[in-house]
Amino acid sequence: MAALLAGVLAAPQAVAGGGASPAGVPDHGSSDVLPSLRRDLVAHYDFSHPAQGDPTVERDRGRSGTGIRLINGGDRMRVQDQAHRHSGSALQVQQINPATAGNDDWKAGIYDERAVESLRAFNGARAATVMGWVKMTGENPSPNSNTADPGDRYNAIGLAGVLSGDSNGHDVRALLELIQVNGELKLVALGRRIDGGASQTFAAEADWQTLLPREEWVFLAATFDYDTGEMALYRNGRPLPGFYTRTDDPWALAGDPEPDLTTAGDPRGIKIGGSFPQNTRENNPCNCRMDSLMFLDRAASPREILGQYRRVT
Repeated sequence: MAALLAGVLAAPQAVAGGGASPAGVPDHGSSDVLPSLRRDLVAHYDFSHPAQGDPTVERDRGRSGTGIRLINGGDRMRVQDQAHRHSGSALQVQQINPATAGNDDWKAGIYDERAVESLRAFNGARAATVMGWVKMTGENPSPNSNTADPGDRYNAIGLAGVLSGDSNGHDVRALLELIQVNGELKLVALGRRIDGGASQTFAAEADWQTLLPREEWVFLAATFDYDTGEMALYRNGRPLPGFYTRTDDPWALAGDPEPDLTTAGDPRGIKIGGSFPQNTRENNPCNCRMDSLMFLDRAASPREILGQYRRVT
């Protein structure tokens, strides 16, 4: 399946890298991106730029040209909803059949078990940023379709992240999500420096439903500094008070060599709205909409994140 998906995406990825937008699709150029962020914007999806000849693929407005698949829902996942004043369409992701262990959830992303070379900026990276707009539109967290217990629910809600170089479609290097922390669902930044190694989580202190009220667009950002171990979360441009869930050294930062970087291997892809973008399993779906998802190969500063929020609002 991985080889098949990679083959299907090969041509659209080339289209997604640049050039004019398809007829009838507005192209906002770079006017909606803060100038200081543009050079380091590895991937950017506004869900208003389908690939020519294949509307199930979203073009990348970042520098890498990494097209992503709109999985299971195809072009129907592009909905008319404006997250901000520069918006065109938004992406709808959602659980489809809560009681069935199938592979029909709406999600987005790309996966290749041989690695996605266009995402090489995250190979041996010193830092990363994941940010974008999210609006909760349904029941979250979702019923767990992988168990027989009708009352069981997933312990997480997947938003957006970059996969590790050895990922099975779930493990990540940099991720925005909601997950159980000490028995309570929390908005978190979750990062992993070493493939196959431990992850670190920075969790927002505030109640997640206060941070992400239903039917309200919210701008979220997570930054990861793999050299210092520092992580941060932002909501509508402002930093969120939070805490690290581990107090040891999960990223193995102590000692030489310096600086500390991620594993020297290309990521296996990007996941949006749940795990397993190769569509072999359902996990942690989000009943929500997303827009203007941005992936950078450095940690954006607090001033830049506020500036990006203000630029489009």
